[in-house]
Amino acid sequence: MTDTATGPLPASVLEALGRYDTPTICNAMEIVAPERRLIGYTTKQLVCPFPDLPPIVGYARTVAIRSVLKNSLPPEEQSKRRIDYYEYVGTGFGPRISVIQDIDGPDVGYGAFWGEVQSNVHKALGCLGVITDGSIRDIPQWAPGFQALAGSIGPSHAWVHAESFGGEVRVAGMTVKSDDLIHADLHGAIAIPRDIAAKLPDAAELCGRRETPILEIARSPDFSLEKLKAALKRSAEIH
Repeated sequence: MTDTATGPLPASVLEALGRYDTPTICNAMEIVAPERRLIGYTTKQLVCPFPDLPPIVGYARTVAIRSVLKNSLPPEEQSKRRIDYYEYVGTGFGPRISVIQDIDGPDVGYGAFWGEVQSNVHKALGCLGVITDGSIRDIPQWAPGFQALAGSIGPSHAWVHAESFGGEVRVAGMTVKSDDLIHADLHGAIAIPRDIAAKLPDAAELCGRRETPILEIARSPDFSLEKLKAALKRSAEIH
C-alpha cells in the first residue's frame, strides 16, 4: 500500500486537481486544512508568459541558483555536477515541476537559468514547468506547453549555475521541499500536503456550489441588495 504522505499519489488524484485553477485549490485548502490559510503558496507576483496554458500538477524538483558569481569548481567537476543535476531532475516519481530559488540576494534575476535550451531539456526530462524567482529568457523559442512562472524576464545568463539541488527552497514566499506536490497556473503556485490532496477536488466543488447563488444574482439584470442578502444566506447553508 502506498504511503500518500511520502509516496506518489494515484494519477487520478493529480488529474482531478488539474481540473481546477490554483485560486480554487487555495479556496479548497481553506476548507480541508484551514491552518494553512497563511502558508504554502506564492505571495509575490510572478511573470507568466504563457497564461493560456492549463494548470500543472507535479512533484517538486528543488534547485538553488546564482549568476553574479562565477562557478568556482574546476571544469570537470562542473560537468559532473551538471549531469548529477539532470539525473536528479529526471528521476523519481512524476510528473515533476522545477522550483528554483535565485540566491543572488539584491541581484536576484541578474542572469537567466531558463531559456530555449533548459526549457526543452527539462520538458524532455519529464517536467511540466518551472516556478522561479529568478529570470527567464528566449520566450519565443520556449519549449511548447512548458509552463513558466518567473520573477522577471531578462536577456543574459551571466554566470548562472546550479549552486545546489534537492534541498528546501523559498520562491515568492512559498517554501518547498523536494518531492512536494505543487499546483500552479498563471496566478501562482501552492504546495499541497499529499495526505490531504485527494480531499481537495470535493472541497473545490463545494466552493463552486457556494459561489453559484451569489454569482447568479450578481450577474442578473434583476439584481438588488435584498436578493444579494438572500443569495448569501443560501450560500452559507450549502454543505
